[in-house]
Amino acid sequence: MPLPRTDLALAVRPSGRQDDRLQTVARAARAMDHGVLRSVFFDLLGRPPFAAEYERWLGVGLPELLDQLLGSDEFWEHWWEEQLYYFLLIDTFRPETASIRSVPGKLSEGRMSVRDAIHRIALSSSFDQRNPGADTFVTVVMEQMCGITVQNTKRELEIGKTAYNGGTGRFLGHTAENQSDVVRICVEHKRAAQHMIAREYERLLRGPGEKSPLAGWARRLHKDSYAFLSIVREWFLSEAYLARLAEHASKSNRLYIRGLFVDLAGRLPREDEMEPMRYALDGLADSRPLRSVLVRLLLDSGTAEVPKKSEIDDPTAWIGGEFERLLGRRASEQELATFTSVFHEPECRPETILYALLSHAEYQQY
Repeated sequence: MPLPRTDLALAVRPSGRQDDRLQTVARAARAMDHGVLRSVFFDLLGRPPFAAEYERWLGVGLPELLDQLLGSDEFWEHWWEEQLYYFLLIDTFRPETASIRSVPGKLSEGRMSVRDAIHRIALSSSFDQRNPGADTFVTVVMEQMCGITVQNTKRELEIGKTAYNGGTGRFLGHTAENQSDVVRICVEHKRAAQHMIAREYERLLRGPGEKSPLAGWARRLHKDSYAFLSIVREWFLSEAYLARLAEHASKSNRLYIRGLFVDLAGRLPREDEMEPMRYALDGLADSRPLRSVLVRLLLDSGTAEVPKKSEIDDPTAWIGGEFERLLGRRASEQELATFTSVFHEPECRPETILYALLSHAEYQQY
């Protein structure tokens, strides 16, 4: 594997001014380009498009893509993984029972709502083991499900702990007599809908929403826990989402690994590939250096789908295509000239070009 090319890394330039990007995104939402398509796939499925999906959806409007992705099996699988991560049910605490594994499928089939899914999480033995004891359990349920700061509601916390231990009390306006009651009351409380809407909006649009619209969506979700998909569709067709696309968002370690495998190997990572990598990256305050190491390892592994240099008839066209596919934008004339010049050097291989793009800061975002 050739050493990183510093000149190539420096040759990748910022993709333009904010107002220019907004105009580009607004046009792309009507006929999607690589950048919009990558972002929507990452947000909804936790991965970039596969080659066939680029061919299918480039130039198509965003509403048509949402019709296809929202509510799909893969959408719910990604949503479910994000919820498990939110509740820190990962590694040794990851729930593996049949009832838990069946949740994404039931969501996709319409046999379970998002409220039901969160309820199932809190009733799992993994959640109980992750949050042992009355004080920890009730605190986590109140804070992570309802967004209630227990320091400001100590009386409710004490009542919840009493119910957890088999006593009876009036918890959040309802009678609670056991641990299951504490969970049910929190999951069904209007504040649970408010908290879910706020955190899901921030997860998908990468910023806090305005108070009044959030309240309206929360009321809808509280009244109908199956309204989540229609609410998410509204978000993705809003000006706020266009602004989020123009700003870009940082990839989590999980998204980075999944994206890297799709971009290089044309497939998602297996669990035995995914978890060790994610665990290693999550253990670092700054995972970017190790991310670059993972790029080199995957390029050297023999599993990456990289053409031979002799097979590339038009290096400029190939490099331009890789800019669009990996960075979601067209390369500038200066970038194309620099990369093409390096490509023609005898020691340069296609892996050199790919490493420069995949290890660049711009690839860390989508």
